[in-house]
Amino acid sequence: MDARAPLSVAGRLFAWGTRTFVMGIINCTPDSFAADGLGDDVEAAVQRGLQMVEEGADILDVGAESTRPGFKPVLAEVELARVVPVIERLATKLQRQRAVPLSVDTTKGVVARAALEAGATIVNDVNGLRADAEIVRAVAEAGAVVVAMHNQRNRPYLDVVGDIRDGLLAAMATAEAAGIPRERLLVDPGFGFGWRPEQNLEMLRRLGELRSLGRPILIGTSRKSAIGHVLDLPVHERLEGTAATVALSIANGADIVRVHDVRAMVRVARMTDAVVRGWPRAEEGAPGAPDGATS
Repeated sequence: MDARAPLSVAGRLFAWGTRTFVMGIINCTPDSFAADGLGDDVEAAVQRGLQMVEEGADILDVGAESTRPGFKPVLAEVELARVVPVIERLATKLQRQRAVPLSVDTTKGVVARAALEAGATIVNDVNGLRADAEIVRAVAEAGAVVVAMHNQRNRPYLDVVGDIRDGLLAAMATAEAAGIPRERLLVDPGFGFGWRPEQNLEMLRRLGELRSLGRPILIGTSRKSAIGHVLDLPVHERLEGTAATVALSIANGADIVRVHDVRAMVRVARMTDAVVRGWPRAEEGAPGAPDGATS
């Protein structure tokens, strides 16, 4: 039995430990590292989000500023113009269809606040609540959920998991001081943010050590450069490498996986869940044919 209390977000229940949840990425940027940026095309972003919901996404994460290494910062006004219309449109459509929470991927408090007012219920901060105090205030006032990510960029290195744990504990303390209930805080170890490829792989191997924090773990390995380094493949050929890292993340304790290729990774998550968490679940009914049988 998982001791972490279930969390209801925008009408969807997240019962931690029962299965893996899938977060679909919507990049409203022209310079996404993953070559999937939609820039200012609101309609394309909305349609991509709706497609991801059909493919099984449990959360949609909308971002309007690239966080790739060496990224060019975006003015708040530009970020607002890109992300708010998409969230407004998706919030309206999803209210009529199904409960899928919307997350805003931002490091700016003014963007977080506007996105929450537009219909988002989660703020995903890759700076781990360190850069802009307005983010925690906006989350606390809205009663929203926040994802605090450990970002190793420009930090001294001692130990992969030790550094991540220290960063996340600091973020948890910041959230608590701002009045954000513990159950509304998720943590992300920051795969690809300031780590060498071999350190990213160590993070996955040791991910289970972060369970001691007592918070749901979100991780985003999708199409990232560590996969490219290992397989010597460009970003558009990293589907299988992503699948391997998603499966291993789940096996080592991830609760949410953040991905670009929703349909494929939902299938990976379901298969991995069947092994890790047991199958069939009560709601899935009887198992299929035994090994060796045909259908």
